[in-house]
Amino acid sequence: MENSEGVNIESTVISEEPLISPLDIALFVVIMTVAYFWYFKRDKRSSSSEKKPYTIQPSPMSSVEQTSNSSFIKKLKSTGRSLVVFYGSQTGTAEEFAGRIAKEGARYKMKGMVADPEECDMADLVQMKEIQKSLAIFCIATYGEGDPTDNAMDFYEWLQNGDADLEGLNYAVFGLGNKTYEHYNEVAIYIDQRLEELGATRVHEIGLGDDDANIEDDFVSWKEKLWESVCSHYGIEETGEESNIRQYKLVDCSEVLPERIFTGEISRLKSYENQKFPYDVKNPYLAEILVNRELHKSGDRSCMHIEFNIDGSKMRYDTGDHVAVYPKNSSELVEKIGKLLNADLDVVFSLLNTDEESSKKHPFPCPCTYRTALTYYLDITSNPRTHIMKELIEYAKDPKDQEKLKLMASSTPEGKKEFHEWILRDNRNIVHILEDLPSVKPDLDHLCELLPRLQCRYYSISSSPKVYPKSIHITAVLVEYPTPTNRVNKGVATNLLAHLKPTNDELSKPTIPIYIRRSQFRLPAKAQIPIIMIGPGTGLAPFRAFIQERDYARKEGREIGEMILYFGCRKKEEDFIYEDELQEYVTNGTLTKLHLAFSRDQPEKQYVTHLLEKNADELWNIIGIKSGHLYVCGDARSMAKDVHNIIVKVVMEKGQMTNNQALNYVKKMEQQKRYSADVWS
Repeated sequence: MENSEGVNIESTVISEEPLISPLDIALFVVIMTVAYFWYFKRDKRSSSSEKKPYTIQPSPMSSVEQTSNSSFIKKLKSTGRSLVVFYGSQTGTAEEFAGRIAKEGARYKMKGMVADPEECDMADLVQMKEIQKSLAIFCIATYGEGDPTDNAMDFYEWLQNGDADLEGLNYAVFGLGNKTYEHYNEVAIYIDQRLEELGATRVHEIGLGDDDANIEDDFVSWKEKLWESVCSHYGIEETGEESNIRQYKLVDCSEVLPERIFTGEISRLKSYENQKFPYDVKNPYLAEILVNRELHKSGDRSCMHIEFNIDGSKMRYDTGDHVAVYPKNSSELVEKIGKLLNADLDVVFSLLNTDEESSKKHPFPCPCTYRTALTYYLDITSNPRTHIMKELIEYAKDPKDQEKLKLMASSTPEGKKEFHEWILRDNRNIVHILEDLPSVKPDLDHLCELLPRLQCRYYSISSSPKVYPKSIHITAVLVEYPTPTNRVNKGVATNLLAHLKPTNDELSKPTIPIYIRRSQFRLPAKAQIPIIMIGPGTGLAPFRAFIQERDYARKEGREIGEMILYFGCRKKEEDFIYEDELQEYVTNGTLTKLHLAFSRDQPEKQYVTHLLEKNADELWNIIGIKSGHLYVCGDARSMAKDVHNIIVKVVMEKGQMTNNQALNYVKKMEQQKRYSADVWS
């Protein structure tokens, strides 16, 4: 018993004649001890087994922290900021533009931050009005067939499906698009209109950047007028301070252990040594190259047929999908930068964001060597934008070099003309600039901060998973061309692929990182539906897959619809790719008709568009009378537009419609996925 008198009772019992012998007491103690340990050990084991699942689950505290991190409003308030710039980016350009706007905000006493909408709770936009003189800017790219970029998808759907009250939100939108595509800047235009519909206030009219022309010029011109509108709206003035504030600071990593240093991985350290499914843009699969053979029969150009091994990867693809290939820069260009800047490329470093609130701690995987950064992470072959010219000014020792950079960085007509001619027309990259302006010696860590990320390259898959479930095929032309400065520019990905050729005596085959990107470019669900395919040059790639799939169905005994292919190249005996395969499909009946246009085999050039005009009855029979599908793959700038115009003309004439009726008919075909395009510019 346990009470206040326990001790007295115990002493009383002992003083009397013992009722229990010492042996009984000893046995009792032993039994109680065993019972005690048995009970509590069992309880502990039970408790331990109950708690095990929680060790792999986020704790309530983690959930709170995650929610807090997704609240850009809290970050703005806690750091005294009033400007947030969101970006929807697929290739990095929109993110770069967002960073430039946020940085310039300081000149207008608007401390800014860049935000990825995918990592933010965009419902917090309703709280922007709580911050005095606040502004939200959206740099939004349109991707694919009028789709938002992957990181802007959730925000786009939130705007579509929600009805938030955004009164008090001040905003501006800049769109990034390409006029060669039908859905030019469609996403940015929708966001701009939808924000206004929800009650937000447009501070400056939408800007539309055209990547087919000069998107840099479009952006700079819009940005200048943006700040004029901002000053007018808020009653503020530019401070006039031109400061090149670094976004990242250099961190010495010479003491970091080798196993903690990135060597080219896209996101996860040692991801190529320890591959984990699923594979995507941040976690590509290191695929072996099984086949790399030349398709051109003669001539000075090259077209490669390449097969990637995906056996055992769990990767699955559908006919019509794209495969992304991660390239690396040539060692020759990388070494040139090291020599031009007198830099040791094997120094291990890291760039750490000076903005502690930013979710993006590094511009690329860090720590790594300068050699790794320049080889795998940075784009050193594209034309640098004007903000890089501006940042290089301080490193120019020669006054002439300094003046040239100042001119190209300016927004004056003379400056724009000089930038267009010296950078864009002459096709100079950062290596060429450093060669031609020898007094410009930027710090290598600063240059690494300025250069954009090296992006993956997308290729139409030219195989069907029904026939090749364990491999992915692509058809790629080697990109190599002279520039006005007597240099030879080379495509990053295709020149790398050209050197990755498996040989019989190799113990291991060459590898390259890849992942599959889903597409809407699909065969009809019913194999009996007739189709027309128009694909000159490497535009044949997805149609090779289409034909393989229908051929597979035919061999299974299924009925297949008509397949008509229009293919074109320069010369039959030079660049007629997959000739034997196509002729075999014609012979076995899978390919109903094969229309060929060889542009240089006769005095007068002939293209697939000429054949389409001649075969107007056949076209209308398939797309009009039989409600078949039409597919186009190839150059968006001219070929795809010409094909579209011919289709409209055929529908008008053979369908006996007016121009507007024909346009609506073709538009309906597109909406029904009966007219699909897989094009590039």
